[in-house]
Amino acid sequence: MSNSPVRAQAKGAGSVSGKQNSAVGEQRAPAPKKATKRVKASLKPESRLAMVRRARRINRELAEVYPYAHPELDFRNPFELLVATVLSAQTTDLRVNQTTPALFARYPTPEDMAAAVPEQLEEIIRPTGFFRAKARSLIGLSTALRDDFGGEVPGRLKDLVTLPGVGRKTANVVLGNGFGVPGLTVDTHFGRLVRRWKWTEQEDPEKVEAEIAEIFPKSEWTMLSHRIIFHGRRICHARKPACGACPIAPLCPSYGEGETDPEKAKKLLKYEMGGRPGQRLSPPADYPGKPAPALGEAE
Repeated sequence: MSNSPVRAQAKGAGSVSGKQNSAVGEQRAPAPKKATKRVKASLKPESRLAMVRRARRINRELAEVYPYAHPELDFRNPFELLVATVLSAQTTDLRVNQTTPALFARYPTPEDMAAAVPEQLEEIIRPTGFFRAKARSLIGLSTALRDDFGGEVPGRLKDLVTLPGVGRKTANVVLGNGFGVPGLTVDTHFGRLVRRWKWTEQEDPEKVEAEIAEIFPKSEWTMLSHRIIFHGRRICHARKPACGACPIAPLCPSYGEGETDPEKAKKLLKYEMGGRPGQRLSPPADYPGKPAPALGEAE
């Protein structure tokens, strides 16, 4: 893809590469390829084989646009990733990342968090919302880790989902990024985009996961998740997707749902695509944008 803003081989979740403008952290918006015929223009129903080929091409194109795609939660070990993922429910990764430094300074291990005074834990995680329920989950999962798993986060799906507050989505995040075990992270961005791209019509996350798993080899699952979530957060937004700035527009059957004028679409781009900070306070070394500000700091 010759006009992608970055050209690099997609690596693991923590290994990144990319170009950036001379302006601090600003990355050029990717220009969509010119197409002689868009997917939605076809009068004939798309066969499954054609859909699979299109889906895999979208994945390859996203790998060129986001070779630096990575989990957008700051973490140093599987326990921190597990806690951060639980906290990320109903809030942004940025807000979690701004909250966890103080949290892990106070409770660095499952044993420490299991012994936390609930009110004190709640006060620290208050900025993430739903802090009472989340505090119960964190104390509960930390107690289970201490009592049932020797203080270590288990590396198996069937064990992770037994922990309080941990479902398949959270378990797949931890497995894929903490243990290198492939998994699909079906969050709201992932579900929205795969339906927008007509890869599935399912609404239930487990059914979405099952259908997408049939389209891609297992080795692609973790990075596919990162790329789709990156694209959903930066370009293919829920309310007003930036269609005119989308590099995979020729492959999208829903092209035109958002702003198609290139200049207007460019103004809708977020994070590094729009020259703004990302969500991580400690992003991977070659992330082509600016680190997010700490809690209380201006951008």
